[in-house]
Amino acid sequence: MNGLLSIRIYGDKVLKAKSAKIRVINGEIKKLAKDMAEVMYSGKGVGLAAPQVGISKRIIVFDAGSGLVCLINPEIVWKRGREVMSEGCLSFPDISLDIKRHREIIVKAQSIDAQVVELKAEGIVARIVQHEVDHLNGILIVDRVHKKKLNPVKKELEELNKRAGSHDKG
Repeated sequence: MNGLLSIRIYGDKVLKAKSAKIRVINGEIKKLAKDMAEVMYSGKGVGLAAPQVGISKRIIVFDAGSGLVCLINPEIVWKRGREVMSEGCLSFPDISLDIKRHREIIVKAQSIDAQVVELKAEGIVARIVQHEVDHLNGILIVDRVHKKKLNPVKKELEELNKRAGSHDKG
């Protein structure tokens, strides 16, 4: 895993904060995207948002099997259809929850080369993008399910929260 970046887990305050817009795409942002991809791949994830590595900036990376994609300042501008699927999250190790999301979306963003891009996505790619954009807005998978549905994983969530608390202190 990258020496400087590590996955923040549930309970870490950075995961609940709204991320700041990126004004300039420079070498620092390009390195961040590269480092995030390294962390995502080493964690066997399919997507990662900057807050998950402790950085409150609006940048996500993902790979749904067709290669790495980086979106800067992504904004979902259109959505259609709904479906429920099981989702995991690198910030919630060993936990998956049934989450309702839009089946199709259009997202506008900037590429790593500062080009404006518009991506129409459906299925798993739409789900990944929505999940990662949620992270940029301080929304977690536990925020998307009814409290009663969290009962089966309550003990695991409490344990993660304790781990995050000890991480904050030291």
